[in-house]
Parts: sequence; C-alpha cells; structure tokens
Amino acid sequence: MKVLLAVHYFFPDHFYGTETYTLEIARDLRSRGYEVEILSAMSPGESGGSGEILYRYIYDDFKVHCIDYNLAPHTEFKQLYYRPEMASVYNSLLSEIRPDLLHVTHLINHTAVLLEVADACGIPALATLTDFFGICFNSRLADFRSKLCSGPEKPSRCLYCYMVALGPDAVAGAFRLGKLLARNQFVCRGVATLLAGLCRLPITWKQEPLATVQALTARAGLLRQKYSCYRKMVAPTDFLFEAYAANHFPVAKLVKINFGINWQVVEGFRSVRKYDPARPLRFGYIGQIAEHKGVDLLIEAFRAVNPGCHELKIYGSPGPGAPYFEELSQLMEGDPAIVFAGTFPENELGSRLAELDFLVIPSRWYENSPLVLLYALATRTPVVVSDVKGMTEFVKDGVNGLTFARGSLPALTAVLQRIVDDPGVLEKFSRQADYTKTVTDHVDEIVALYRDILP
Repeated sequence: MKVLLAVHYFFPDHFYGTETYTLEIARDLRSRGYEVEILSAMSPGESGGSGEILYRYIYDDFKVHCIDYNLAPHTEFKQLYYRPEMASVYNSLLSEIRPDLLHVTHLINHTAVLLEVADACGIPALATLTDFFGICFNSRLADFRSKLCSGPEKPSRCLYCYMVALGPDAVAGAFRLGKLLARNQFVCRGVATLLAGLCRLPITWKQEPLATVQALTARAGLLRQKYSCYRKMVAPTDFLFEAYAANHFPVAKLVKINFGINWQVVEGFRSVRKYDPARPLRFGYIGQIAEHKGVDLLIEAFRAVNPGCHELKIYGSPGPGAPYFEELSQLMEGDPAIVFAGTFPENELGSRLAELDFLVIPSRWYENSPLVLLYALATRTPVVVSDVKGMTEFVKDGVNGLTFARGSLPALTAVLQRIVDDPGVLEKFSRQADYTKTVTDHVDEIVALYRDILP
C-alpha cells in the first residue's frame, strides 16, 4: 500500500514536533512494508527551491514532494486556508503518485484544496490533528492578548482578534477607519461586530477591507465543510478531541490516540534523577523560540530565583537577528547561568534530556501533547508546565512534575523557587515520571484506522 503523508514543513530545514511525528510514523510504516512518500511546502522567503512550483528531494530515503510558495505567495487572507487556484498542481501530483491513502499531519500551506482534490480523486484521507488549525486562524486558540479562546462561535470575535493583531498602523490603514479604531477597544469591538454582520449579507465583496472580513468570517464554516472529506481524524489529547467536537466537527470521525515515542531515543537514559548538592540544578527548555511558547517567562522567572548557582539551558531556533530572540537576549543581560544552545540532531534528544534535572514548558497557548514532554517523561525528567489541558493530561502537579498558572510570571517564579528551596523533590518526581507508549504502539492504532477507511 502507498501512503502519502502531507505536512506543512519537513526536514531538514524544519524539525519541530509535527515534522518529527511525521518522520517517525513514516519510518514505522516503511518498516511494515508500506510505500511512503511525503508532501511538504516551502514558505515565501525561504531559500533552497529549484525554481519550479513543485520540486523533489530525498530525506532519509523518503521521496519528498515540496510546493515552493515563493513562486505562488498568497495575496489575500482566504489563501491562508483555501487555495482553489492550486488544485491543478495537487491534482497532477496525486495523479503522479497515485497513493492509496492520504494522511495529513498538518494542513497549513497546502490548505483545504488538498482535501478537495483528494476527495475528487477518490483517495481516502485521514488526519492527525496536531493543533487547532481547523478551528482558529492562528492555530492556537489564543487571541492577541494570549487569552485562551473556545472557538469561532461568534465571527466578530475572530475579526476583532485579527484586527488588533495587525497592529495600530496596519489596522488604521487596512480598515481606513482612523487611529481611533486601533486605540479604542470598544470602538474596535463594535466595528468588528458591524463588519461581521455586514459580511453575512448574500453579497461577494471584492474590495478590501470587506473581502478580508468576509474571508475571515467564512473560514470556520468552509474548513468544517472541507474537513468532512476526512474519513477519520486522530486527536492525540482529550482536550483537542473536545475542542473539535465543541466546534461542530463530527464526533463520529474523531478518534483519541495518544502520540508514541521512538524508544531507541530514550533507551539507556531512564535513570531516576537524584539531587547532587555538589553541582547546580539544571533547568532546560527544548523547542521553538517564539513568544507563544513563553520562553521570556522562563528567563525572567529563572533570573528571579537563581542566586548564581543554578543553570538554564535553552535549545531551539531561530538564531540571532530574530526580534523575539533579541528580546530574550536583553532579558538575559549577559547572565552566564543562561545558555542558548541552539539545536541538535533528533537522535540526541534522550541524552540532552538526561542532562537536565527539570524541563520547563512555559507555553502561553493550549499546547497539544508536545512530543518533547512525552520524551521528558520517558527519560524520567520531571517537567514544569503551564496548567493547560494539552499538558496536564500528562503532568500531574506534585506527582511527576509541577504546574503553574499559564502566562503568570509570579506563578512560574514561585514554582521554580519551590524547587530551589527543596531540591529533594527532584528524586520524588523523577521516580514517578514515565511514558512508555512507543511510535510502534501508535502506528498500530493508525494502521487499524487505515484498514477501516480503505475500500
């Protein structure tokens, strides 16, 4: 059987959770005798393409088909979630590959047109829902203030979030309503409600800003319709399952299946940690360096409790030059106890976690069972996490780690202070930290779904 795995980005240039998940299930499927190819994309501004809209390369002996959106950058908001003009490209690709099944691990970049084309070609499709793309235009179910959201039941809510996220100058320019719109939240909310209502009229608006307003308010309904092309949708956490169900995606197609880990990565790194007063406590962060990940909170909290005898190591990208990275550098103020350590090969994750006493995941958004969390527990590394359901499903406060109020610097500072004041909790939490579900276990369940949906 031939399976096409579709993901928004892929190795070697992109290597975070969804990309790693895609690679790991591709390897496991291959070991079972499946023929696997990968569909990825390149965003405008990235380099390395061939000068053609669709090019190929080989990674880990997998053929990767990559759409180069440098050659077709989006020019309107709707193209961020639906690009019917790309149907011919995807139709040609699917006709060439002729997969028996399409498994989507992220739809960003490809957009809902991929599902439309696959359905027209009679190719059964399955999704692993790795975030909230189907519900939320920023994929995180968090608004511009990092306030968590339940979904787009009111189109004006999404519009207000989008308008403010643009920034004062952009809002005033895009909506031509002056600085008052950008500065006064009550006026902005009122305008969002008015525009959302206006765009419900049976008229197709072609002029900005109403074309953008209409595309934004229509997003949830269109994606809900196109997601009906999926035969099954895998939700790796209870919360993600509940969020899609609450936003009117068909419960009958949703299946809860936790992620699995590559046991070879953690094997040999599962010793219980014990506090050694002769060395510093070693805190760490592994992941994307981005504001919604809360790395700034971690740095500020660590500096507040660190008397110069503990360490914080931060792994991830982007490198120097990115605005958020520069902000973090300023927060550090040259503190030698904090080290930006860049990235590392995927097979070193177990050893890097084993070097830490506590992994901290201070995310401002819901998260969705981040793989690094599961790998940390598998290496018996206690974890400090924001108290959001996508992580508290796995981390029990005071049992295998600690939780703190999401986005709260005082709360995170208090948790780190508790560890510094009582480092003996390291051994207690480490003994109770564990995760044993493997990629093979996960793919067993995925393959069972394949059999269910294939003709």
